[in-house]
Amino acid sequence: MTSTVAAAGAFTDTELDDRFRPAFESIAAGATEREVDRRLAYAEVGRLRELGFGALRVPVEFGGLGATVRQQFRLLIDLAAAESNLPQALRVHFSFVEDQRLAEVSDARDNWLRATAGGVLVGNAITEPGVGAVDRYQTRLTRDGDQWVLNGTKYYSTGSLYSDHVLVAADQDGERVSVLVDAHADGVTQHDDWDGFGQRLTASGTTEFNNVGVSPDRILGPGYGGAGKTYATSYLQLVQLAVLAGIAQRATDDAAAWVRDRTRSYTHAAADLPREDPLVQQVIGKLSSAAFTARAAVLAVADVLDEVLADSSTAQDPELLDRAELAAAQAQLTVIDLVLAATTQLFEVGGASITSESLRLDRHWRNARTISTHNPSIFKSQAVGAFVLNGTELPYAWSAGKR
Repeated sequence: MTSTVAAAGAFTDTELDDRFRPAFESIAAGATEREVDRRLAYAEVGRLRELGFGALRVPVEFGGLGATVRQQFRLLIDLAAAESNLPQALRVHFSFVEDQRLAEVSDARDNWLRATAGGVLVGNAITEPGVGAVDRYQTRLTRDGDQWVLNGTKYYSTGSLYSDHVLVAADQDGERVSVLVDAHADGVTQHDDWDGFGQRLTASGTTEFNNVGVSPDRILGPGYGGAGKTYATSYLQLVQLAVLAGIAQRATDDAAAWVRDRTRSYTHAAADLPREDPLVQQVIGKLSSAAFTARAAVLAVADVLDEVLADSSTAQDPELLDRAELAAAQAQLTVIDLVLAATTQLFEVGGASITSESLRLDRHWRNARTISTHNPSIFKSQAVGAFVLNGTELPYAWSAGKR
């Protein structure tokens, strides 16, 4: 029997906003300090757990909030505006929830939905150094007597330091499998060694697995990267675009707040106060428009994904999947350019003082540039062009590594 559980929008947008807005405002208030101190957002993630943020898409009958995809991405944009690291850190968790919603009805599936409604979070350990999964994963699940053991090293384990469980991509006798490991199990070692210049607090470090015991019920299907069309690539990409839309909004808000309080100007400026200068107003207008357009693009793709993820049959509809994949790729090619330009233009509203380290306004560009390197747009633009011109199949899930 297959599941037909669909999120029905159990709460209105206003109700969800009222639930999460105070937490977002509190998270935003500490964002610059966390950036300066490189302090991982454990307390902030804990607050989101308490409010059920990780259970947005869990159906209400399992204790979740029953949000639509559009409602979820509205909130992800708002969270990204408060702290751009957090939606990215939760990206695979939300994909795991969708997989459970769409899975065949079983006790295991129901238990995982209830667990996520109770605050359980799932991180990931998929990407590897070197050959990666171009040939096969070097992280191996092998038999050791009566049990399975996991050994290997993963990079870019985004969100796992915030999580209770880690979804690990591994090789089992030549086949790709996903393994769900307790984050604090014996043999699991996590490092906060992500050294990118942006998105520093996503907990995207190295994870090592040394003879970690795995029970058979924690060995799942092939997961991301399996053959065929899947909702997962467009969905996961859209989380990244929601992050960019949130960054654009925060950059706009920060630049506008800085201009409002500024009294210094130039002898050749058009007004005594920067906030009354038409040239400065023009920059703020462009920033605001970029944030609006990025948000609209994300929500347009979310509407398509609402159709795809309505139930287990629509999630396998090849025409719907192509629509979602194409829409996400097209949005990516627009949103990245918009947000990178906006996070550069914001510095035009003032002099050298706007580059003060205490403001950390540079983090908006650094974060946007870093998040934009995921699934590089040069490959996406080629794929879109080939699809439009020749009907070439979109690439869907792929792996990175030496060829």
